[in-house]
Amino acid sequence: MSGGALLVIGDVVTDVVAVHTEPLAPATDTAARIRTLPGGAGANAACWAARQGAAEVRLLARVGAESAAWHESALLAAGVRPHLVVDPAEPTGTVVALVGKDAERTFLTDSGAALRLSPADWTPSLLDGVARLHLSGYLYFADSSRALAELALRSATARGVPVSVDPASAGFLAHLGVKRFLAAVAGADVLLPNEDEARLLAGTADVARAAAALSLRFPLVVVTRGAAGALVAEAGAVSAEVPAEPATAVDTTGAGDAFTGGFLAARLAGADPAEAARAGCRAAASAVTRLGGRP
Repeated sequence: MSGGALLVIGDVVTDVVAVHTEPLAPATDTAARIRTLPGGAGANAACWAARQGAAEVRLLARVGAESAAWHESALLAAGVRPHLVVDPAEPTGTVVALVGKDAERTFLTDSGAALRLSPADWTPSLLDGVARLHLSGYLYFADSSRALAELALRSATARGVPVSVDPASAGFLAHLGVKRFLAAVAGADVLLPNEDEARLLAGTADVARAAAALSLRFPLVVVTRGAAGALVAEAGAVSAEVPAEPATAVDTTGAGDAFTGGFLAARLAGADPAEAARAGCRAAASAVTRLGGRP
């Protein structure tokens, strides 16, 4: 696989990132450094793919009118061609990311317009010239956006366009149900879970066994492991263990999205799975050195 555009369907949100070096103090103030930044798992992955050299990256997402222009400008500046549907009722989704001294983050999520994407927002022409479709797992956690994701996946596979999926959230996956999620993403050729998502989806605590088991359902499974790097699994076995790139973490928000973007850009350029995973690890290492989830 080499050349062609990448189409990402996912979420655009406004990130409010609060970095606090001391533990949160209940019922009083905790000093923090706070920034408002463009974000969203799908949008972040698209921006990182563009940053890592993908020739053309398109993004289909839904936003509120109050910040549509800001988000469009940010995406264009990052090299992404945005197809933003402006929601007539809901504002753009917002995520509050609380980042502690260890650079780990806790999210408070208001999906807003993001998960109101629907089949009415889809047009087959979005796939013209596309070499890969990537679906953010957040789409699967609401009825209308799940219907859109399933329609896009069917449209892509009917045209021979490969599809990758990032499961996105272990918490939301547990609420939706593993069987329901796996049925909805059947037909994808690449699954990109993190460790917690892989364990949940495979029903085993051993992450290597989880990756191997999932690769019997999906031709290629790449499990991100944070500071431990990534596992690549194919045909029921782990085929590569890729170490993380050294980095001094400031904020881990968006590290997985950066991995996804780097991985997909490398695959579009013709890299094999292990090489693409190394490219993903390099992008993730760059992401954790800055606030927010974008390049």
